[in-house]
Amino acid sequence: MPAADKVVPLEEALARAEEVRRRGGRIGLANGVFDLLHVGHVRYLEAARALCDQLVVAVNSDASVRANRGPGMPTVGEVERAEVVAALGAVDQVVVFAERDVSEVIRRLRPDLHVKGTDYTPEGVPERALVESLGGRVVIAGDPKDHSSSALRAKLRGEG
Repeated sequence: MPAADKVVPLEEALARAEEVRRRGGRIGLANGVFDLLHVGHVRYLEAARALCDQLVVAVNSDASVRANRGPGMPTVGEVERAEVVAALGAVDQVVVFAERDVSEVIRRLRPDLHVKGTDYTPEGVPERALVESLGGRVVIAGDPKDHSSSALRAKLRGEG
């Protein structure tokens, strides 16, 4: 399937998730900006996919990134970021969300697992209470946080 076809509206991801659940499968949700894709992102998403039967990745919209990180961000637009993430074999669907955080996606998708990277602890995930109130759990996955888009940007500017 072409990567662009894996970038879907939330409603379509919800329908696919219900189909997987009817077959007894578990839904995982990962989220992030994924501005400059790097090996840390790949390892995080591969580890997340190993924990579930379907992995949905929620990518922050450009407006959401600017609201959270300021003007001049992101480096890469939301359409391209979503398609690059969708091209990874570990990813089943990608949805783009406009809110400042992923809470609305969690409320609607009701993932069995909300998977965050190793820069978090289970207790430090902002959406933890919401996920647990919906019957899911928070899981930390991926390799140590030795990679970042910020570090990559600095290196490209000759600062690293």
